[in-house]
Amino acid sequence: MSDEARPSRTAVVIPAAGRGVRLGPGAPKALRALNGTPMLIHAVRAMAASRAVSLVVVVAPSDGAAEVKHLLDAHALPERTDYLVVPGGDTRQESVHLGLQALPEGVTTVLVHDAARPLVPVDTVDAVIEAVRDGAVAVVPALPVADTVKEVEPAERPGDPEQVVATPIRARLRAVQTPQGFDYDTLVNAHATIALTGEGATDDAGMVERLGAPVVVVPGHEEAFKVTRPLDLVLAEAVLARRRANDGF
Repeated sequence: MSDEARPSRTAVVIPAAGRGVRLGPGAPKALRALNGTPMLIHAVRAMAASRAVSLVVVVAPSDGAAEVKHLLDAHALPERTDYLVVPGGDTRQESVHLGLQALPEGVTTVLVHDAARPLVPVDTVDAVIEAVRDGAVAVVPALPVADTVKEVEPAERPGDPEQVVATPIRARLRAVQTPQGFDYDTLVNAHATIALTGEGATDDAGMVERLGAPVVVVPGHEEAFKVTRPLDLVLAEAVLARRRANDGF
């Protein structure tokens, strides 16, 4: 079958094996409750809200796959979407790689989404998918940077003053979000080519960039922020409260 005749099928990989140390001790970050529901469930629902998504693969902590599977089974999720839980690795890059290996044949578009971005609107998800289907091999949602950004020489000791090296032009900067979208073959090739070193890659689009392939940006959304600190949980609760008030969400 030619590429033109091959039907498009979209799957999402959600690496959720991290501990989330910046949120403090306790459950892994993805399992922290947000409005009484684990963040991971919010993130899965956000992806499954897109009618283009046919499969969501959650990459769980290596010793917690059964717990995460039980979690998915216990919450109401769209029936049109399939769900799969696989054990993850020691780094995000390794976990995404294991999620890719679990994808069935026929997937043409892959989204990689942070479990810690539980509130991304479906319009953002659909915009990323549409851009890949229109021919982009790698797509990232992103927002303009509001603050002036300084490049510095990191201090040897925490808390010491740091020397400013440069001030990038703000108009050229974007704060990248997820889901990031990819042509399946391109992302698989990036993971097969870019070596697993140290903590591994934290940005899949960056791996594609290192292959020399083009990456494009589509507009992100302010509600697709990453929950990493206790203050972010407060903000996320406020967003959910506003959605319930406005939409009966």
